[in-house]
Amino acid sequence: MTRVTQLKTLLLASLSAVALASCGGGGADNVASPGEGAFPPGSGGGTGGGTTEPPPGQAAADCPTGFANVGTVANGTLRACQLPQTITGNLVVPLRAGTVYAISGRVDVGQDRGADPNAPIAGAQQGILTIEAGVRLYGSGGLDYINVQRGSQIFAEGTATNPIIFTSRSNLEGAAGADLIGQWGGIVIAGRAPIASCPSGTTPPNINCVATFEGGVSLYGGNSPTDNSGRIRYVQVRYPGFEVQPNRELNGISFLGVGSGTVVDHVQVHNSSDDGMEFFGGTVQLKHIVITGADDDSIDTDEGWRGGIQFLIARQRANGGDRVFEQSSAGVQASLNSRPIIANYTVIGSGRTGAGDVQVLNTGTGGRFVNGIHVSANPATACVDVDTASTVAAAPRWDSVVLSCAINFRNDSDVNAADATALFGAGANNNASFTNTLAGGFVNGANETAVPAFNAATLGAFYTTTTYIGAVRDAADTWWQGWTCGLASGSSC
Repeated sequence: MTRVTQLKTLLLASLSAVALASCGGGGADNVASPGEGAFPPGSGGGTGGGTTEPPPGQAAADCPTGFANVGTVANGTLRACQLPQTITGNLVVPLRAGTVYAISGRVDVGQDRGADPNAPIAGAQQGILTIEAGVRLYGSGGLDYINVQRGSQIFAEGTATNPIIFTSRSNLEGAAGADLIGQWGGIVIAGRAPIASCPSGTTPPNINCVATFEGGVSLYGGNSPTDNSGRIRYVQVRYPGFEVQPNRELNGISFLGVGSGTVVDHVQVHNSSDDGMEFFGGTVQLKHIVITGADDDSIDTDEGWRGGIQFLIARQRANGGDRVFEQSSAGVQASLNSRPIIANYTVIGSGRTGAGDVQVLNTGTGGRFVNGIHVSANPATACVDVDTASTVAAAPRWDSVVLSCAINFRNDSDVNAADATALFGAGANNNASFTNTLAGGFVNGANETAVPAFNAATLGAFYTTTTYIGAVRDAADTWWQGWTCGLASGSSC
């Protein structure tokens, strides 16, 4: 069965669930995926406190208050406790032995409170979703996802040894593998930071610049650059992503106008069926990010994103994936084009026949790219592809960036390889004909250590001083260990 057929089958099943839900007063936004687990006679809402810890390998007897008991999963070894459809107030998802938490349909955190934090929409309620370290949550199908609305927050804070894991039911029950993708919807976060899409006659940034997410589920945008949507730390998002309609997808994590007050640190997205992370405007800044196995782009940027990332490992699958960076700047270019700052990154392109280039910049994207390592063994893949004259005019700049690909620059009809070479060469300490000596595919070796580094701290207060290129300085640099999966040789998710 092809991936397209699988997605269509999953969508039809989910739409059938919508029709059933509508008979009881539900709607298309309250789709519940089938197969949440065995429903024992008399099971209902979770009213038990779960104070008695079950023996190892045995499901908890009940669910915490506020969660529906929907039976058991993983051959009866885990109690499935379902999140409510809409979360208002503060819902804490506690770590309990023998318990996992089901994401069924679209789980809204709060209600959209509008673009102006000083004048929220009357009657719209805030939601705060707090998830304790070590908790596992799962979806069963492509329309199961978390949707954090404007004015609400998510606090998902694991630890290096006890990360929070968002995954699929099939993964909980043993499914894994290099090419398993798209098992549930993912995470969507909407904020009030500036975006580029505006009504006719309006120039961004402006509080009236608001858009609807391509998944068709959230309004986002405003004019609050420091907007705070919460904290996500030491988190894995496994096997997410879903095509709701043609060219309308859920990603691993979608950041919609998310502001710089939001903390995103030590987060992995693994085997998304679309992008690993996609940024639609906003100012959010991230550190210690791992994207593995995305079936489209690892990092996709649009709508005037003015945030950044420091310490990024992105590796495409051998048999899937497209580009590592797909960087666009839709909207009004002159006033709010996309200008991300990416520092200390190691990115490895896809081996798939027909895959895109490692970094593609178009439609007026600018930005800074420092201490980077681009790698691809694909003979048809270029390290850098600059498209459109507006991108050249925006003057993206690379410093201390090395290219280790069969093709250095894509020779396009609109921006040829010579022009791209000149743009890349305007930076300092760049090398377009580099031989990488990466250990394990992403840990610096002798050649990387010899490259003069750019001090990332000069890019702004968010960025840490660095004396090396790439994401991982050497074997002693272990920021990625313990909380990730499927990255080191022999590791799986």
